[in-house]
Amino acid sequence: MIISLLTDFGLRDNFVGVIKGVILGIDPGIKLVDISHEVPQGDISQAAFLLKSSYKYFPCGTVHLVVVDPGVGSRRKAIIVKTPRYYFIGPDNGVLSLALEREKRIENIVSITNRRFFLEPVSNTFHGRDIFAPVAAHLVCGRDINEFGIPQDGYQQLEFPSPKIIQIRKHVTYGKNRVLQGEIIYIDHFGNLITNIQKDIFKRFVGKRRFFICLGEERVIGRINKNYSQTPKGSPLSIFGSSGNLEISVNCGSAREYFGASVGQIVKIY
Repeated sequence: MIISLLTDFGLRDNFVGVIKGVILGIDPGIKLVDISHEVPQGDISQAAFLLKSSYKYFPCGTVHLVVVDPGVGSRRKAIIVKTPRYYFIGPDNGVLSLALEREKRIENIVSITNRRFFLEPVSNTFHGRDIFAPVAAHLVCGRDINEFGIPQDGYQQLEFPSPKIIQIRKHVTYGKNRVLQGEIIYIDHFGNLITNIQKDIFKRFVGKRRFFICLGEERVIGRINKNYSQTPKGSPLSIFGSSGNLEISVNCGSAREYFGASVGQIVKIY
């Protein structure tokens, strides 16, 4: 009986505590696990990345509740998705899609419409409290998914940036005319710059050739570290992190500060 929580509510206000209170008010025995509450406000892409990177480490049967919902109160739908291993609950705005793409099969999708499970009156600004939290609690307590609403054929897909190979004029320094181009999709608490370039894509492009990683037009490094300590303290490095994506880091420092980097910045592999 586990519910994971992923929101953009932060911890300054009472939102997270209230959601937990609603869930525990339905069943005090439910175990609540915080993935994160520090998603940038309304940032569906970063929430989707965190969910994709986290959900599979939970026991089978876990209910993953995601409330990053800039369309709260609008006509956007609220959904439950059942896969062979997990349940996912959240707004149908693409925030669940990266995780669902990794699941082998979707068994059921339900649009949440049964007000019997809502807290009344339903606020136009806090569906996390009035809809998502009670639905998640009742689901983990054994209610059938079909009790919560009506079947739905699919879910909203997120337009998430993918790395691509581009042709350029032969580079003056590197002498190459094919470049693997990605971008920074997430910056973690340590200032590591996580890109959308996955390990298998990188290896297929580079092969056994020499390469250079550039942040914008600034050369960063020409090798992949196995660990941070292979590079002197305070110096930049590249490494495949726990998500399996290429990261640009600084040993015992912040790559965000070192490079003045931000999400969306281009990364190129020559």
